[in-house]
Amino acid sequence: MTMQTKQATRKGMPATSTPAPLFAASPTASRHLPPAEHLPELGQALLDWFAANQRALPWRNGYAPYQVWISEVMLQQTRMERGVDYFLRWMERFPDVATLARADEEEVLRLWEGLGYYSRARHVLAAARQIMERHGGVFPSDPAHIRALPGVGPYTAGAIASIAFGSMLPCVDANVERVIARVFDVDGPVKQEPAAGVVRVWALRLVPEGKAREHNQAIMELGALICGKKPRCPACPLQRYCISHYLGIEKQRPVRGKPAAIRPIQTVAGVLRHAGRLFVQKRPPSGVWGGLWEFPGGRIEPGEDAPSAIVREFLEETGFTVRVTHGLGLIRHGYTTYRLRQHCFGLELESCMQTGKPPLPPCLTAATDARWVTMDELNWLAMPAAHRKLADLL
Repeated sequence: MTMQTKQATRKGMPATSTPAPLFAASPTASRHLPPAEHLPELGQALLDWFAANQRALPWRNGYAPYQVWISEVMLQQTRMERGVDYFLRWMERFPDVATLARADEEEVLRLWEGLGYYSRARHVLAAARQIMERHGGVFPSDPAHIRALPGVGPYTAGAIASIAFGSMLPCVDANVERVIARVFDVDGPVKQEPAAGVVRVWALRLVPEGKAREHNQAIMELGALICGKKPRCPACPLQRYCISHYLGIEKQRPVRGKPAAIRPIQTVAGVLRHAGRLFVQKRPPSGVWGGLWEFPGGRIEPGEDAPSAIVREFLEETGFTVRVTHGLGLIRHGYTTYRLRQHCFGLELESCMQTGKPPLPPCLTAATDARWVTMDELNWLAMPAAHRKLADLL
């Protein structure tokens, strides 16, 4: 099939043998400039737009490498407005690498609470300590050394190296994928090869000499503010270069792969009170919610009701024999690939164990530590989102 025939078929028109223009204009399109032939003009249009429209973000005040690094890690899977709030609180407590490196993991996790993906917080702490040990407390500028830091992948390394140090490297996040997929009409799932490779090649070609910092932020900003899931093409500085817009298929780009299946999960969690304190346990350092504190509980077995499940889970995980005193409601929380429904209960120890100070658990099968805490102390422990919601209910 010829290029002209493929273009016609894409537009839903019958294929003919009559030669057609390379790009068939949509009703609203102005004169089209093929992007591959106009990269310098395209790049300058993007930079001009960014100079006039960039958001005032705190890490852009001087582009300190430490601040750029923390912002990039925080903004993964996080909305910008929320990320800024977390960033400001973080910088107030950990203003530099040295302060962070001296921090206790418990405090780091607590300050990270709500951002999710807690392995990122542990990696940040480990990386700060590595910077102190191997680089004398100075954030490394060499991209290879940045990439060697714990938790730093290709995207984060490119972002830090280009934005903080001006290295000629691209940054390819979801925003950049959208822009490139539309401008260059990448017609395969952008998270999979070969389309992912096409996106990376264009991302690198687009970075202008000496302008990596401005360019990478500009294309990410454009994807966030203009070229979003619902593109605002009339406001886009790249409209005249965009193949997808010219063909009228901008809403069909980027092509997405098969979505991950969302699994519903039914769990229970119990708040055990004794002598004015609450029982919590700390999860192992690896695995889901590693190192965070939680109210004991777990999944409801097939054919089991929720009250029976929490009594069983407490016995299996702590050795405590408990009974349900009242329900605390149902907590719903969404994660990347599953939807959690957590049934919550107030609990007490069996009558023979109700007197005296809070006892130690006979065993801990799902935790590395356990405590009886006051409500005030509970506020200072890092907890998974669903368990923090339960703590807030109390």
